[in-house]
This record gives sequence, structure tokens and C-alpha cells, in this order.
Amino acid sequence: MTDPSAASDAASEARASEVGVVPEARTLAIPEMCLVVLVGVSGSGKSTFARAHFRSTQVLSSDVCRGLVADDENDQSATPDAFDVLHYIAGKRLAAGRLTVVDATNVQSKARASLVHVAREHDVLPVAIVLDLPERVCVARNAERADRAFGPAVIRRQAADLRRSLRGLAREGFRRVHVLHSVDEVAGATIEYTKLFTDLRHETGPFDIIGDVHGCLDELEQLLTRLGYHLRRDADGSADGGGGDGGRPVSAWHPDGRRVVFVGDLVDRGPAVPGVLRLAMGMVAEGTAFAVCGNHENKLVRALAGRKVTVGHGLAASLEQLAAEPAEFQARATAFCQDLVSHYVLDAGRLVVAHAGLKEAYHNRASARVRSFALYGDTTGETDEYGLPVRLPWARDYRGRATVVHGHTPTPEPEWVNNTLCVDTGCVFGGSLSALRYPERELV
Repeated sequence: MTDPSAASDAASEARASEVGVVPEARTLAIPEMCLVVLVGVSGSGKSTFARAHFRSTQVLSSDVCRGLVADDENDQSATPDAFDVLHYIAGKRLAAGRLTVVDATNVQSKARASLVHVAREHDVLPVAIVLDLPERVCVARNAERADRAFGPAVIRRQAADLRRSLRGLAREGFRRVHVLHSVDEVAGATIEYTKLFTDLRHETGPFDIIGDVHGCLDELEQLLTRLGYHLRRDADGSADGGGGDGGRPVSAWHPDGRRVVFVGDLVDRGPAVPGVLRLAMGMVAEGTAFAVCGNHENKLVRALAGRKVTVGHGLAASLEQLAAEPAEFQARATAFCQDLVSHYVLDAGRLVVAHAGLKEAYHNRASARVRSFALYGDTTGETDEYGLPVRLPWARDYRGRATVVHGHTPTPEPEWVNNTLCVDTGCVFGGSLSALRYPERELV
């Protein structure tokens, strides 16, 4: 998401400073683990900013890397080798899950593209912090440094490259863009670390992880009741309590504070897709459940948005049933499905829930590749005689410490495979709806 400050007017900032108006302190939100790319012309204060806000071990400087390979930080002929070193170290840090900051001018798209590529290789979000200071400030600062022999022409060239870049940083792949336009803004900026949406390590349970529901509302009600949850129905039905022929269930809660985790595929195929969504949405809204995205929710959202999709594998049932619902409910259901995350990491990292499972290297990472794996699994790119993708048995090679619970591939009986468990027991195909009690590891 692009920081709205990227569109602010630098001229207005300058005029404000002239009349003594100091810009408000800026808080720059960045993920706890990401690749931060500092962007700014020589003399804009990137190294000073990096020292003020990050540990020295987190910052990779192109100047330092030039010194490492050429014994001279200003030897521009060593730049290609220096960036080879920088990219290598950045990759090692990101692979280990460590915040990494790149201190270089990065005013040209080619330089930034290579860093975005490094971030994507390691499934982390790239963040840009831009120091867009007036040219005169940068020229004056460079003039005071004996190691900066170049003149104002270099600064003007870098500034022109930077101006051409500002509007397109989000399109280049940067998930967050923060732009600081003045010396005061740079001095007043603070860093705020945020968790990924997938990071629920602070939620310790206990949980009841429920397999693919696929519109089977009756079975979901029965399973929740067996698990000890109390159903809350709408105004036309009974109050707390399950069973009966009262109104539609709109939420559920457990007297012992247990919470449900839905593994995705709430929709398609079954007879009561709106009812399942209504119940799941109510529980998530009230904090008695979490839900991750399944491949069927992903496809339903694309269909509702008018994108071209093949109406197969039960999608027609969802579209037909939702069409009979009020527009307000359709909008809420669409927003709910659209906002579902790829996976959750829970209980201090001891539990991972993803629709199709998730190998250890992708836990609590963020990229299109991670989302694809979580929703669809590891596939060969081929299809079987039924037109379904041929999936690789990722669980056979799993050796991670976290328990991974998933659905996606119906199985007659849940079976533990290397600390992973599939809880999709094919309810919509005539099987049963199953849940795993965690941490008890009891199947219901």
C-alpha cells in the first residue's frame, strides 16, 4: 500500500518552513521482518537516518561494500562487485528472517528492481523509505565532504531520476512507500514495527480447527455443538443454544473460551453457502473464530468481481445462492472472503493453519508464491483425468517444528504425516466434517 505522503507537495512544505510551521512528526510503519530500501540522492542523509533508526548489523551500505571489494568506498568501478556482495548478504539475512536495510542511492529503477527481486526470492515485503530533500541541501552537504569530489551536476542527475521514480514505486513492487520531503520531516520521523496479518503467535488457544465445510451448514452446526459451542441465532430463532428449527445461526461461542479456526473452503458445492458464511463471519467478527482463505473463496471473489473464471467445482452453487441474498449481505460476504489471509502462525509459532498446507520456509512469510502454495498446494503444473491439478506430496518431506493443520484434499480418515494433518474428510462428498482439538490433538 502506498503511503499517501507520496503525493504531498514539496513546494508547500518549503513555504510552510519559511513561515515557521514545522511539519508534524511522521511515523513510518514497516513490517517487523522486511527489506527496507532507502532511496535518495547523495547527501540526502540516508546513512544518518539508517544509524538513527536501525542497528548497525541490519544496515547494508553500498559504500561499505565497495570498500570491502576495492579498499575504496568511492571507487565507482567496483560498484557491480559491491552490489553482488550486498545482494548476497541481504539474501542470507532474509533467509534467516532478519530485518535488512539497504543504504544506497537507489534512485534508478534498475537498482531497485534487483532489490525487489531479492525480497521476492525470500518471500518478504519490500518497503521503500524515500528521502526527497531539496537539491540545494544535498549539494551543500556534499560540498562539506572531502570524499565527495563530484559537483552539483551529479546531484541534479540523481534528483531527476528520483522525481521520475516517485509515482511508480508501488507499481515496482514496493508494498509500502514512505516519502520524507524536508530536513524537519527526516529529523522527526520515527519507525513503528507492525506484524504481518498472518502473525498470530500471541494467540495461544485452545483452538478447534475445522476442515472444509463447503456449504454444509447442518453438519457445521452439529460439529460445533459436539465441540461444546453455543449457537446464537437471529431474531426469528431461539437464543443461545444449538439445535431446533429456529432462526439462522449467526455466531457461536464456547463457555471455556475455545476458538475455531476454519481452514478455508467454506463456500461452493454445498446447499447452504450463505448460511455457512453468515455463521463464520459472525464468529470472526466477535472474536470466537479465525479463518484462512481457501482456493474456493479465492475463485468466488474473482467471479463476484466480474473477472473471467471457469464456473466449475461447485462455484455455480455459491453464485446462485448468493444471488438470492440481499445486496448488503452479498457485499459483506465478498469483503469477508477478499480479506482472508493465506495462513496463520499461532501459539508462539507452534501451530500453522493453511488451507492446502505450508512448508516450513513459507511460515509467516508474505508473497504471491506463499499465498499460492497455501491455497493450492505444491503442484506439478499438470492435471489428472478429472481435470484437477496434480499435487506434490509436500507433507512427506516436512520436518518443521510447527504442527501444520490443513484441508483441501479430501481424505477418508485424517492421518498424521510428519507433524502435519489434513482435516478435510469430504463432508460435501458424503463423508464427515472433522475438527482437531488443539493442543489436545484430539479428532472430533
